Amino acid sequence: MEEPTEVLDAVVRLAGVEVRASGSTILGPVDLRVDRGQRWVVLGPNGGGKTTLLSVVGARRQPTRGRAEILGAVLGATDIRALHPRIGHASHALTERMPGGMRVLDVVLSGRDAGLVTWLRRFDDDDRARAAEVLEDVGCTPLADRTIESCSQGERQRVILARALFGRPELLVMDEPAAGLDLPAREHLVSSLETALGRPEAPTMIMATHHLEEVPPSTTHALLLRRGAVVSLGPVDATLTSDALSETFGFGLEVGRRGRRWWAAAR
Repeated sequence: MEEPTEVLDAVVRLAGVEVRASGSTILGPVDLRVDRGQRWVVLGPNGGGKTTLLSVVGARRQPTRGRAEILGAVLGATDIRALHPRIGHASHALTERMPGGMRVLDVVLSGRDAGLVTWLRRFDDDDRARAAEVLEDVGCTPLADRTIESCSQGERQRVILARALFGRPELLVMDEPAAGLDLPAREHLVSSLETALGRPEAPTMIMATHHLEEVPPSTTHALLLRRGAVVSLGPVDATLTSDALSETFGFGLEVGRRGRRWWAAAR
């Protein structure tokens, strides 16, 4: 009698993944499995490898060594263009690339085809209704007819989040989405993200940051990187410890939770 086949639900599987640039290893080796519905945060200092890791996870860069399987497709053995509409991206860098004169509604619509503009693309009433829905989720409905350049930095980041969610992606990749935001704008962004992730069709999430205060309350797992190497990974409560984060940042830290939010301070 045959043994039952194990049912795997991995969105991301990295095995021995390394990335090299200019003769140096800037990431890895990394072994990582992210299952559907999980919400991961990647933490580490500047230059720790967070953005490089997300570029692999987001199917924007192939590893130099190892195997990277994203949404069932092996990088290097598949047309990654077919993956891009299934992955939502949000980052402060993407915000800066959007044409300033675009209407907010058009910025959100551009997420359907993972493009930066909506020229020569047709959108129907269902598309516009979906755009209105995600704008409502992130608290930006009144901004729909304004240009993106007329919005505050915090508003722009929430619009980019709506754009990332527009196509109902299976995976949401966020690279320091709160970079440069003041305290109220950061809190609005975290709240908007929690609202969006509370929907039944919410994607699996992987977000990079170097501030514990930006970690969403619903985060389930964490990965700590230093100089491209994994310091620790696993369930968030077991991973975000004072000792592990002190090692990650090379600085003595006390770490804790106040309610559902994380904090860190010097020892």
